[in-house]
Amino acid sequence: MKSKMTLQIILSLILIGILAGVLSGLVGVGGGIIMVPLLVMFFGFNQHQAQGTSLAVLVVPVTAVAVFNYYKEGQINIKYAAIIAVFFVIGSIFGSKFALTLDQKILKKIFAVVLLVIAGKMLLDK
Repeated sequence: MKSKMTLQIILSLILIGILAGVLSGLVGVGGGIIMVPLLVMFFGFNQHQAQGTSLAVLVVPVTAVAVFNYYKEGQINIKYAAIIAVFFVIGSIFGSKFALTLDQKILKKIFAVVLLVIAGKMLLDK
């Protein structure tokens, strides 16, 4: 997975970061919906590499500034967020272990179906 960091690669990664950051702050998406597909399509990552890299980005508090902006405006339910965060950690342990056992093709299909189901639900929701 090691590749030479050319200026083009660095600029592409910067663009992905900006796009994911803007969309994360704007509509709460970024990692899975933006970074994963772009890493697969433009950098040739396999599904495991793309998902792992996307999750690695989220290890650091990259969304802290956006969260602070929402917090200042009273738009965060801290109690709900805390409960979700605890179980997000637990779920991510099991989810990542399971994902690593799956074949790339199956994992990619699962990923696509999840995106389609969510998109369909949001489009058709009243």
